[in-house]
Amino acid sequence: MAAAELAGLFAVYKPAGVAWGRVRDAVETRLLRVLGIGHGNKLLTDLYNCHLTKVYTVGGLFGKATDDFSDTGNLIEKTTFDHITREKLERILAVIQGTNQKALLMYSNIDMKTQEAYELAVKGLIRPMGKSPPIITAIRCLQFALPEFQLEIHCLHETQQYLRKMVHEIGLELKSSAVCTQVRRIRDGVFTVDDALPRTQWNLQSIQEAIRNCQLKVETELEKTLAHGEGEESSSSAGWGQLSMLSRSVHEQSLQHNTAATCQQCDGQQKERG
Repeated sequence: MAAAELAGLFAVYKPAGVAWGRVRDAVETRLLRVLGIGHGNKLLTDLYNCHLTKVYTVGGLFGKATDDFSDTGNLIEKTTFDHITREKLERILAVIQGTNQKALLMYSNIDMKTQEAYELAVKGLIRPMGKSPPIITAIRCLQFALPEFQLEIHCLHETQQYLRKMVHEIGLELKSSAVCTQVRRIRDGVFTVDDALPRTQWNLQSIQEAIRNCQLKVETELEKTLAHGEGEESSSSAGWGQLSMLSRSVHEQSLQHNTAATCQQCDGQQKERG
């Protein structure tokens, strides 16, 4: 795959101190990000139109409030936090998840009385196929050591501001205050941190390999999703149609790459014979 022909999807891991146009938040020090090259940009758009879940680890600090909900913002007030326990925090998280599950069902426009809907729910494949407010599909406490805590948040249509504000509101619910100390994206749809290229591997050869590796990952995930989407009707049919188009696009991209590689190999053999 020559540099001029480089096209596809790959993931990178943005370390602290690397600033991108769409990544401005000081609190966001480490981030998994999916990029597209060439016709991979169209594929990237189609992939995000599938509204796949993103997963974050979010750090928080009890005892203070700031104007932007981050620990680097201007201090507004300090509060006590000794009364907070992990059990109390987890009760608040359960309420948040329950409320968001109701919102997820509402925006997915799926009749939960059908067998197809039940199967989608079991596999965790229910999601809105259009615009919706930020929705948390799962949230749990990973670490708790006052005044610090860390959450794992699975969500859709989120923003960094939304995640920081979520930490702030958790503090209020616990009759205290809290600020966000770190946001780290560890999964973006089918891509995980393990797929992401670290800064030392941002080179042509590594990107080519990452693009080839992700083709199968994306196609496999889409086939699994489509297997549970067959037979869906009404408003959800458009979303499954997007998934089908994306699956075909990934498959065609793989075929084009394989064909080009075969042609280059044949040309080389003919030159050797000549």
